[in-house]
Amino acid sequence: MYLRRNRRRRGKWDYDYWTLVESVRTERGSRQRIVATLGKVPGLNKEERVGWEEVAGVLNGRPKPEADLFEKEDDIPQWANVDTRRVRVERLREFGSVYLGIILWKRLKLDDIFERLQREGREEIHWADMFVVLTLARFCKPSSELAIAESWYEKTALEDLLGITVDKVNDDRLYRGLDEILPHKDEVCKHLQERYTEWFGSKFDFLFYDVTSTYFEGECELNAQAKYGYSRDKRFDCKQVCIGLVVNLEGLPVGYEVFDGNRKDVTTLEEMVELMEKKYGQAQRVWVFDRGIVSEENLDYLREKGSRYIVGTLRDELKQFEKELSEKNWDEVECGVEVKIVGHPEHGEEKFVLCRSHGRAEKERAMLKRQLDKLTDEFEKIKKGINEGRLKNKDITKIDRRIGRWQGRYTKAAAMIDVELIKDGERLVDLKIQRRTEKLEWAEKANGCYLLRTDLTEEDPKKLWQVYMQLNQAEKAFRMEKSDLWMRPIFHQKTDRVQAHIFICFLALAMYKSLELWMASKGLGNSPAKLLEEFKEICSMDVVLPVKDHNPIRLCVVAKPDNHVQILLHRLDIKIPNRPKVVRNVVETLAV
Repeated sequence: MYLRRNRRRRGKWDYDYWTLVESVRTERGSRQRIVATLGKVPGLNKEERVGWEEVAGVLNGRPKPEADLFEKEDDIPQWANVDTRRVRVERLREFGSVYLGIILWKRLKLDDIFERLQREGREEIHWADMFVVLTLARFCKPSSELAIAESWYEKTALEDLLGITVDKVNDDRLYRGLDEILPHKDEVCKHLQERYTEWFGSKFDFLFYDVTSTYFEGECELNAQAKYGYSRDKRFDCKQVCIGLVVNLEGLPVGYEVFDGNRKDVTTLEEMVELMEKKYGQAQRVWVFDRGIVSEENLDYLREKGSRYIVGTLRDELKQFEKELSEKNWDEVECGVEVKIVGHPEHGEEKFVLCRSHGRAEKERAMLKRQLDKLTDEFEKIKKGINEGRLKNKDITKIDRRIGRWQGRYTKAAAMIDVELIKDGERLVDLKIQRRTEKLEWAEKANGCYLLRTDLTEEDPKKLWQVYMQLNQAEKAFRMEKSDLWMRPIFHQKTDRVQAHIFICFLALAMYKSLELWMASKGLGNSPAKLLEEFKEICSMDVVLPVKDHNPIRLCVVAKPDNHVQILLHRLDIKIPNRPKVVRNVVETLAV
């Protein structure tokens, strides 16, 4: 579900409101359905005065204390003669996104854990503050450490919120911050798991595991893990590392490990399970992963550990259940998707869940037809050339290679077509092209079907299918890291710096997913990118008031958000400073 902004005009006035929209599958394809309308809510226009000195309490979730009966009001207006023709605005800064980022940082109590873990030394700026800057930059606007120091930091309100002046944030300090944060990885991952439970009531009975890769720019000679391997990014020309990520049922990132770039997915499971048990205890968990990690050795290992599993299987195993595919006793789990449980005499108490998706079947059927048509056309061209005499005198091995190239391009179709060069002695006569009927019939029957395997005692195939489909939470997390958080490509060359870069991306992902669940709990859908985009409209600025017979007065203020943004702030119960702060000089800051 995601938020859609709407505007309606009535008379002379424009009204902004939000609708919560979700995509649903129907027989006619994907359609959008309005779940709820988020309009004006009670209390939206009620103004609560929040000063900059109260920001720390707001960020930590502490309510504003009530004023004492005899307490002096500090909100006394200062009177001065101001030349309105010379009033100007300076230092326009991005406020909303970084303010939201700090709220998430404090809600996850990452400030507390880093303050406890990081020892103070002779550094001028505490390293825990640098960790905030690095993670917020990755969360709000992913960029390099050099870009953070040279442009991004000074364009945000972090100087006012963190109390760190612009001149103290430089690329050298940020790079050293990467070196300092890496040793805390295991403790922070453990802390996040505890915080998920406190904030969202999350459980970790089901763990979803998947592996991806991310590539490097450069030779990476100083990184022993950077190697050539199977690239999910289609960058086979670049070295890479593989990342194994574990998330829970809600998609919250629990832990991760970095593997060599040429490591096969199937070989990473045992190491990841050992690491998770070592860090978080040997609870009896249910592991969910796809067919790329499945092997009999891995399943035997999980059974010996006392762990349960729901896994995808290789497509070839569908052949064992050809009879069941033709039967009609299917249960519909959602529109266009059917499932049923089948047993197998050779696998004891294990269950297999046959799944069939009509939408997926149409897609696979169209893809195969396209490949068959393309490959047949190319073979017909070769056949025509032989029959017309243009290819009769050519070397037969060259024609074989030409046929092989097209078979390599259309691999699925190549398995469905038999081709044979007909020769009369040493001379080519014809090319025989014949489609394999049995293969085509099986492909038609298996289109849209896949097979799950589990040792759980659950008998309802719908529940088993729904649990397995949550594996897309891990895939979604990878997409967030690579696209929204720009984890790829990696420009760092040293092993520790690469590990620290991935750790920063992991922390930003934890904030991203926490924001998603927070939004869902408030009825705002599950699209954090849209919310961040709207919050970026909130800016802070310095208003300079030229005063008669006195130095100009400089006020730091936060612009009042538009109505549609106020609705979002009200839903999330976020208060922003709405009282100006007098700035004695440009470099004065407010420490939170």
